[in-house]
Amino acid sequence: MITQKIQKAFFKVSDFISWQRSDILILTPKFQRRPVWKKGAKSYLIDTIVRGLPIPIIFMRDYRTTPDQIEPIKEVVDGQQRLRTVISFVTPHLLKDFDKERDTFSIQKNHNKDLAEKPFKDLDDESKEAILNYTFDVHVLPSSVDDRDIVRIFRRMNSTSYALKKQELRNANFYGEFKTSVYQSAAEQLERWRKWKTFTEDEISRMDEVEVVSECYLMIMEGKISGKSASKLDKAYAKYDETFEGKTHIESRFRNIMDVADANFAKDLPEFIFLDKRVLFTFLAFIYDLVFGLDASIRRSVKARLLTPGQIAAIKVASKRIKNRAAAKAILETTDRRTTNPKERNLLFNYLKKSIKGA
Repeated sequence: MITQKIQKAFFKVSDFISWQRSDILILTPKFQRRPVWKKGAKSYLIDTIVRGLPIPIIFMRDYRTTPDQIEPIKEVVDGQQRLRTVISFVTPHLLKDFDKERDTFSIQKNHNKDLAEKPFKDLDDESKEAILNYTFDVHVLPSSVDDRDIVRIFRRMNSTSYALKKQELRNANFYGEFKTSVYQSAAEQLERWRKWKTFTEDEISRMDEVEVVSECYLMIMEGKISGKSASKLDKAYAKYDETFEGKTHIESRFRNIMDVADANFAKDLPEFIFLDKRVLFTFLAFIYDLVFGLDASIRRSVKARLLTPGQIAAIKVASKRIKNRAAAKAILETTDRRTTNPKERNLLFNYLKKSIKGA
């Protein structure tokens, strides 16, 4: 039973390094998972620290092996992978079980191009200070909290957790080129997602908009309309984690079609239905085809075409026909639900293509 109040404290990276040097920091107690982070996750953490961004709370337990011990042992209850990452980057020689293959890493270019591939000793003084002075939010459990109490604490914490969505799992598992690019593109459009009311704040917090951007990236890369596939997205995140060919062109083209959609159709909301999340992917694919062409190579620059006034007017008429329930039954059935399979998406895509013929 917990009989003493948990202490909330703040400790710098330099504090943890000092404790590690003094041999009073225990990074791997028996109830903790062993270090399994990939190099990308470690790079992402160091970049987060350099930028001064927050990370989750670290839990520790203080205890003394003898009553006369002045400085208590610092046992890491939750957060050992974060702390091990920092120590292995700054002072790897302090890790008694340091393994070159497992623990050596550097900051990746896609996370921070200015610090990429540099060991800590070669960083500029400002970056070194940012790391050493970074402050962790720490909850310190008293020595009266035994292992059984700790297990109960984390079971209670996890009992209120919700199941992660597929995109949330991708966010946790990948840190490379494809993930970084997709998340940056999604973040750039945050105010548009809100203005268009495409996603709720809760959906944005759970990365629904990132998943749509991921699908758009694949559409641009493959040059075709495909159905939504979690396994296909997983494979793309893995395949392009280290090298992402055509990234610059894809980012630019996605930004362009979002600009086109916003400039020509956002002012007609809420009557304009194609910015709704149920049909957004297909609409963006249609705009991409008009502006660049689905068959456009991602290996070279392609000049963007402008929508004509006639095309813009025809697209609005197509939207109005659906809004007023005047479109064909198959189109209405497709747009009434979220279009995720290739048959529905291609049906709507062709409806839009047909609507602008002769425009």
